[in-house]
Parts: sequence; structure tokens; C-alpha cells
Amino acid sequence: MTFDIDMIKKVYERYPERIAAARQIVGKPLTLSEKILYTHLWEGNATSAHERGNSYVDFAPDRVAMQDATAQMALLQFMQAGKAKVAVPSTAHADHLIQARVGAESDLQEGINKNSEVFSFLSSVCDKYGIGFWKPGAGIIHQVVLENYAFPGGMMIGTDSHTVNAGGLGMVAIGVGGADAVDVMAGMAWELKMPKLIGVKLTGKMSGWTSAKDVILKVAGILTVKGGTGCIVEYFGEGAQSLSATGKGTICNMGAEIGATTSTFGYDDSMRRYLASTGRQDVVDAADVIAEHLTGDAEVYANPEQYFDQVIEINLSELAPHLNGPFTPDLATPVSEFKAKAEANGWPIEVEWALIGSCTNSSYEDLSRAASIVEDAVAKGVKPKAILGINPGSEQVKFTAERDGFLDSFRKFENARIFTNACGPCIGQWDREGAEKGEKNSIIHSFNRNFAKRADGNPNTHAFVASPEMVAAIAISGRLDFNPITDTLTAENGEQIKLDEPKGFELPEKGFAVDDNGYQAPSADGSSVVVNVSPTSDRLQLLEEFPAWDGKNIVGARVLIKAFGKCTTDHISMAGPWLKYRGHLDNISNNMLIGAVNAYNMETNSVKNLLTGEHGEVPAVQRAYKAAGIPTIVVGDQNYGEGSSREHAAMEPRHLGVKAVLVKSFARIHETNLKKQGMLGLTFANEADYDKIKEDDTVNFLDLDQFAPGKQLTLEFVHADGTKDIIMANHTYNDQQIDWFKAGSALNLIKRQEH
Repeated sequence: MTFDIDMIKKVYERYPERIAAARQIVGKPLTLSEKILYTHLWEGNATSAHERGNSYVDFAPDRVAMQDATAQMALLQFMQAGKAKVAVPSTAHADHLIQARVGAESDLQEGINKNSEVFSFLSSVCDKYGIGFWKPGAGIIHQVVLENYAFPGGMMIGTDSHTVNAGGLGMVAIGVGGADAVDVMAGMAWELKMPKLIGVKLTGKMSGWTSAKDVILKVAGILTVKGGTGCIVEYFGEGAQSLSATGKGTICNMGAEIGATTSTFGYDDSMRRYLASTGRQDVVDAADVIAEHLTGDAEVYANPEQYFDQVIEINLSELAPHLNGPFTPDLATPVSEFKAKAEANGWPIEVEWALIGSCTNSSYEDLSRAASIVEDAVAKGVKPKAILGINPGSEQVKFTAERDGFLDSFRKFENARIFTNACGPCIGQWDREGAEKGEKNSIIHSFNRNFAKRADGNPNTHAFVASPEMVAAIAISGRLDFNPITDTLTAENGEQIKLDEPKGFELPEKGFAVDDNGYQAPSADGSSVVVNVSPTSDRLQLLEEFPAWDGKNIVGARVLIKAFGKCTTDHISMAGPWLKYRGHLDNISNNMLIGAVNAYNMETNSVKNLLTGEHGEVPAVQRAYKAAGIPTIVVGDQNYGEGSSREHAAMEPRHLGVKAVLVKSFARIHETNLKKQGMLGLTFANEADYDKIKEDDTVNFLDLDQFAPGKQLTLEFVHADGTKDIIMANHTYNDQQIDWFKAGSALNLIKRQEH
């Protein structure tokens, strides 16, 4: 079935008129990204051209998607907005709270038992406000969205950084914080700085061991983790059309790892095939009427340098399989060069675990190609050296793969584990035996992120990212330096064998099948539905308003922590065991910045309490400052807040009384999240000033009372010896965002406008 087909048809009906208006205003051929952006302007038809990288623009997204870990806080906020029903089609997906340990059946039941209170809350709040709910076990949000909701030319926002996966079906799909989702669900405009555009021209065609995953692993190596910041990456060319829709999804999914706003592909036959195979021929019929508008103009792709801010070209015929990592997804190494690089860096070569799945690579095609490697090894008498873990992307994928024998293929390896259709190890939801010992080791997976401690909590686990077929091959060999293109394996009879190239199926020949996809439709009228939150719960807590700004300069502030080096949202608000507190702001605030390295002692979770002179845990010290009425700031390094979109990383400091975050540069989503929660997100006008800030400084804002767009703020840092440094800070706040700050949060402003 197709969800929301009437909404999709309405979007397509307005395309010709809005594209014509945009062409007239812009006065040049349009990229696909521009077409989608200009057809989703809040104002309707374009009346002015928006400057890339500079103009703040109001958009009207078609739908919202939320996963259970972030949906809790988003929906707790939505409950405060005073609305009876969501204004746009919205869904919540229970995929983040199920821990991988033994196997699918027992893990799912244990997850339901442990999280029943949260799942019950999500079920009832979705039922009340007209939101579709995908129950535990239904699948990973981004795979479920691709199978059911994504449509070419649409615009979607989601409370997860990998929302971008839907670009595989030609959407502009963007990861946001929960407060942004609340705006859109409440019928408000959604604001975004007009993105710059990176064009990636794909020529040739992949073969052998190379897969779509290798395209984005290569791009990540070129652009690095922040090279796509503020940009949409648009893929085009004959190579792009040769990829499957789920392969396109994989590429778009990992665009989050280069900081890209989103990534997308033009509408083509692979999308038609996927939509039809997943029961959405009516979307194909509607899209075909306006197909010319659902891809970039021919002139753009013929002369991309004239229309994109940056152009990259990759020949798929020459692209090699890659392994990226460890500890960062942009350290890209072709498999042929890996052995030498691993030796030079002292990376552990032996692999105990190899994991296939996550929202990045858990499609039918992915499982079929990996299964072909396993079948080949079994037929040739080779036993695997590593444990192989599988997380199917959805119940539909799992059911179909089971029917077609692929899961049985994996089971031919005695130590294979089929886990729940959920995120599992990719987000730290993995009870890995022995991880607590902290031993130096390596794992390989088909996930998107590989930051230290992310998968199993062990900072010494070296995680490497590869395609599902490469993960399967390395599981069989048990060694990271195994190159299946050139190397041999020893069979049980002593014979040296080579693995055949992977073979797979883009789509199931017999079509997709499923008994129960796990979807719960909301009540037509939810007014009588009661959403219960126990006042004694340690998992859920109704929200209270953040206080409005008093209109005065912040003076007498202290530096809570000066974070050194990489400080992702995982460092600011860890996942793993903390996921259970995602709906309880006060409890989860006990993980605030516990993973950040304090530049003053190079330790984690140890900062000086200037009230006592003693060192303490970051949240405890901040609670002491709050109790004493002392404002604080957090100082940070480059690309502060990269990684998952979790708004808890902004809400926790706000809740505990931090007033401002001053850094060298921000990741986009985190900067927006800080603004939404009424915080000051500032950047050094001169990055070298980071070094001037001392542990025991007193901080005074000299001109916050004149806060205005485009106007720098002046901060005075008074050192213990009485000397001072004046530091200038930049910001990107516009008038509306300054109103958020003044009101105490964006949500406060929405409520005021309601009454």
C-alpha cells in the first residue's frame, strides 16, 4: 500500500508552476536540489533568489520521521505546543532501544520488557496526535521510510542524522533536532540556511567486489567529516543511473558522515523498480507525469562546474573496495593498500566480530550479496574465523530474505547471529561479551559511524567500515588485511581457494512479502486518548519551560570545561546505556559532556569546581554552579557537535544552566539545536583565542544587551591575576532566532503565538 498518496499527488501538482516561477527568478537551469527546495518554499512560488550559504529560508516539509530515542523528547515538546493533531504526516519508529545480545527473538522480547513504559508512551502519544507508530521489531527507521514513505521530489525532516537515507529515492531529506520537528508538526515553517551544492559525477559501472558503499567511502576520504557541511551533495551521471535505489540510499545515508545537509539522486528507472516492488506503483504513475522536474536539468549535468559550488568525479569502473577507519569514517583506504597501512599504524589485524546491517546497509540486495559470499565459502569448505552478526533493516526485508533462503545461508556459519530488525551495535546497543575488559582489538562492520566506544563501549576497539560483502569476506578470513580480489584462503582439506565475486539481487524476484510489518495506525480522533507519564518515573518526565532571557549582559560566568579536540554529540550526550533516559531530561543530564576531553588536564569527566577548588564530574560541578546561581560557558574545538542529531546534547546544558557554547566551529544540526533551546552558540572570530582561555577565568559579556544579526559579541575573560583578554565572537542568529533566545526557547515562542 502507499501511505499519504493524496499528499504526494498534491506535491506533484504544484511542481510545474513552482519550477516555472523558480526558473524565472533564478534565471538559469536548475539542479535537482534547487527544484526540490524551491517547490517547498513556505511562501509558495519563489519571489526572490536565495543565496547559497547565506540566505535563511523558510520551507514547508511534506513529512516528519522520528526514532524512539529522539521521539520521546520531540513528542514531550509537541505536547507543550497546544495542538490537537500533527499538521503534516508523521511517524515514530521503535528501533533504537533494543539491545543486541543473544539473537533476534530473545533480544526483542527483552527490549520490550525493559522499555515497555517508553513504548507505551510512544504508542499512546502517537495514537492521540495522529502519528503512525512502527512497533519494536518493525525495522530501522530509515529502511522503513525508504520502503514506505520516501518519494522522488519530496522534502522530509527527521529527528536522526541519517534521515538523509531517503535521498536514495530522490528526496531532500534532512536530519534535524526534535525542536525543528515540533515546529513542522505544529504547522510552522521550518528554517534552513540555503545550502551550497556539491555535484558528484559518477561515470562507468561497478563490478566485482565494488559496491555502492565504496562510492561514499571514497567521497568521505575526499571531503572529510566536515567537507560537506552546509551543502547538499547531488549525484548524477551514467554511473548514478546504474546503481540500485537501495545502493543510492547507502550513499546518501553516509553523507551524514561528511557533514552534508543531505544527498540526493535524480528520479530514474531504479527508483521506479523499487517503488513498484514495494507496492507503490501509484507513486511511479504520479511521478512519471512530472519526471522532467524530478531530476536536474540536462544543461546542469552537461556543465556541472557552472552550476555547483564544487564538483567531484568518480569512475565506478575504476573504483576499488575500501575500508574506512579506525575511529573516524573519513580515513579511507583501498583494500589493496590496507595491509601496509595497518602495519604502519599498528592496527590489530585479527577480527573477532564482523557485523552487517544498520540503516546504511541492511537492504534485500545487501543481504543477498553478503549471503552469496557465505554460500561460496561453505561450498569450498572454508569455515569462518570471526563471528558474523546480521541486523536486517526491516521486518519486510527479514521476512523476504528468510523466504528466499539468505538467512539460512548465514546460519550455515555456526557462530552467525541474526539480531533484531533494529539499530543494535551501530548505535552502541550491543552487549558484547568481554568489551568491559577494554582490550585492544578490531571489528569490521557495514555501519556508518566508527567513533571510539560507539559500537561496544570499548575505547580500544578499532572499528572499520566496509560494504556488506567485504564484511562477509573478512569474517571468513578473520583478518582485516585479507584482500578477496587477490588473496587465497585455506579450506578444511588444506586446499588454497579464492572466494568468488559477490552476486546478489537488486530486488526479490517473487516480490517482497511480510505477515505483519509492525505498523500501528493512529486513531482518527485522538481527543479521548490519555497519555500517562508517571511523576515518579525515571524514564519519562514532562517538560517545564526554560526561563526567558532577562535582557541583561551575562556577567561573572565561569568556564565549565574547555573541550579538547573532537567533541561529537556522543561526547556531549552519550548513547549506549544512557538511551533509556532519553525521555527524562534531568536524569539524562547526568551524562552531560562526560565523554569530552578537558583541555586543562586532558582527562574525561574531570573538571575543576571553582567553588571548592576540587575536581569533580562535569554534571555534578555544573549542578553546583547552577545551585549557586553562577552562569557558565562551554568552550570547544572544531566541528563541535558533529555526529548524531540528538538534541539532548543541547537540552542538557540548557537544563543545567550553561548559558553559552563558544567554539572554533559547529556542526550544523548542533548549532541549530542550541539556538532552538534558547542557548548562545558562538564561534571565535579568531580561532587562536581558544588558547587564551584559562581554567579559572571569569567571563563577562559586554554587549549581549545589543544582540543583533550580523553583529559580533564582545566577551571579557578576566584571569586570576587580574589581567584580561577581550575576545570577539561571531554568531549566525537572525531576527527570529534572536527572538527564540529572548523567549527562552523556540517552543516558548510557539506557545506565546498560540495564546
